[in-house]
Amino acid sequence: MSNTLMATDFQFSGQRSVYRGKVREVYNINDELLVMVATDRLSAFDVVMPIGIPYKGQILNQIATQMMKATEDLVPHWLVATPDPNVAIGHLCEPFKVEMVIRGYLSGHAAREYKARRRVLCGVPMLEGMKENDKFPEPIITPATKAEKGGHDEDISRKEILAKGIVSEEDYAVLEDYTRKLFQRGTEIAAKRGLILVDTKYEFGKTKEGKIVLIDEIHTPDSSRYFYADTYEELQAKEEPQKQLSKEFVRQWLIQNGFQGKKGQEVPFMSDAYAESVSERYIELYENITGRTFVKADVGNMQQRIEENVLNFLSAS
Repeated sequence: MSNTLMATDFQFSGQRSVYRGKVREVYNINDELLVMVATDRLSAFDVVMPIGIPYKGQILNQIATQMMKATEDLVPHWLVATPDPNVAIGHLCEPFKVEMVIRGYLSGHAAREYKARRRVLCGVPMLEGMKENDKFPEPIITPATKAEKGGHDEDISRKEILAKGIVSEEDYAVLEDYTRKLFQRGTEIAAKRGLILVDTKYEFGKTKEGKIVLIDEIHTPDSSRYFYADTYEELQAKEEPQKQLSKEFVRQWLIQNGFQGKKGQEVPFMSDAYAESVSERYIELYENITGRTFVKADVGNMQQRIEENVLNFLSAS
């Protein structure tokens, strides 16, 4: 779609490198700052969809930056500034090669594993007799290794992470502590909005000074799953699907159309009308999660807008 940001190719002064992830593009400036551009690309099952979702990048960026500021008293973060609706600028960090996934409920990937009769996820046992979307007695941490470009993230246990030396035991203890604190705060924020934070993932990095900080996104619909609190108990009692605030609705649409990211499967056709409907759901997510009315940025020439805003910030810093 013409009003979506699918890729960028900026050349900023002092630019050392560019990393292109599934959704974000990260520019290294003088090995000091990172300029992270949230595109409108949509990823599901670790596959980037062929069309973009209007305003998705803006929505993800603005939720993440708002949530970082709402949790910075608990956990330090990488963020320095947000000079553009689609851009976050922060300190250069060395990312840990694991994603810290935390789950409060038997949903999504955990539920799919459970239905396959597996009762241990990432080394963590799951109780017998649970129904999909039931609450765990305590939130469980189920890490995943970060995939190389084009690959799939893989479940991994704490024991494996330490045995392979992916993260030191000392650092991993900090990651676990930060993950639980962030999830608790996210749960409290969601509850004030009439929502349940079901599960989420956090990514962390280490600054040049050796400080562990939160990086990337936090509590967005791409990294998190929410339920509506007022209908949760009733729907569970009836064993009906929960109404979700996440991109799970996209995953379910793909599954219904024969795609789960497996070898040999083709992404089903996604019309512009479908992309617009997904955009409307993302706007709903934004407004419910933040409690703020979504203000659409000017998308007439996003490349130029972003470049000018970033250049203005860099020249003034």
